[in-house]
Amino acid sequence: MKQIILLRHGQSLWNLENRFTGWTDVPLTQLGEEEARRAGEKMLAAGIAPDFYFTSVLKRAIHTLQIAAEAMDRDWVPVIKDWHLNERHYGALQGLNKAETAAKYGEGQVRDWRRSFDIQPPLLTPDDPRYPGKDPRYASLTDDELPLTESLKDTVARVRACWEEIIAPRLHNYDSVLIVAHGNSLRALATMLLHKTATEVTEMEIPTGSPWVFTTDDRLKVTSTRYL
Repeated sequence: MKQIILLRHGQSLWNLENRFTGWTDVPLTQLGEEEARRAGEKMLAAGIAPDFYFTSVLKRAIHTLQIAAEAMDRDWVPVIKDWHLNERHYGALQGLNKAETAAKYGEGQVRDWRRSFDIQPPLLTPDDPRYPGKDPRYASLTDDELPLTESLKDTVARVRACWEEIIAPRLHNYDSVLIVAHGNSLRALATMLLHKTATEVTEMEIPTGSPWVFTTDDRLKVTSTRYL
C-alpha cells in the first residue's frame, strides 16, 4: 500500500487580490501560512508521515511545504523542487485582476481561458518582463520548454512528465509522499491518478491548504481518496 498526499499551497497574496498568478512568484498571506500549518497538523493527527516531498519552484508552494513539514516535525525529509509542478502559465493574463479582465473581455471569454481544457490565454512575448526566460531558476530550460502561455492540456502534459520520470519511480522505494503544488498542477496529477476525462478535470476544484490523501496499491492504482 502507498500513500500520495496532494496539498495545494495556502492562500497567496494574489489569491487574495483575485489576480491571475501563474508562474509569478508571490508570497503567502498570513491566512495562507495558517492554512499550511493546519495542513501539517491534520496530517500529524491522522498518523501520516511522508518520507519524501515534492514541490514546485514557486515560493508559495515551497513555503507551504516548509510550514507543514515543521508542524509534522519532519523538516528533515528529502525534497525535490521541480518546475514541472509549477502552476499553469497564464500568459499575458498574469498579474491582471480577474473581475477587471472579465469586464474588459467578457465573462464568457475569461471563462474559456480559465476553465476550458485546450484553449490558451493570450501569449506573452519574450521581451515581456514576465517572461520566465529572464528568471535564473529557469536558466537550464530550452526555448521550447519555456512557456509563453499554457492551456490546462499543456499543464497536464508537463506534469505527466514529472509524474512518470520523477515521482512514480520514487514510490518504488518510499511508501508515503507529499506533493505540494498548485490548483492546476495538482488537478493534472489527480486527473492521471483518477483517470478523469477532459470535461471532468475542468470541473475539479481543489481547496487551498487541505491535504488530499490517495491510497494506492503497489502498482499505484488508487483504492481510496479522502480529504483531511
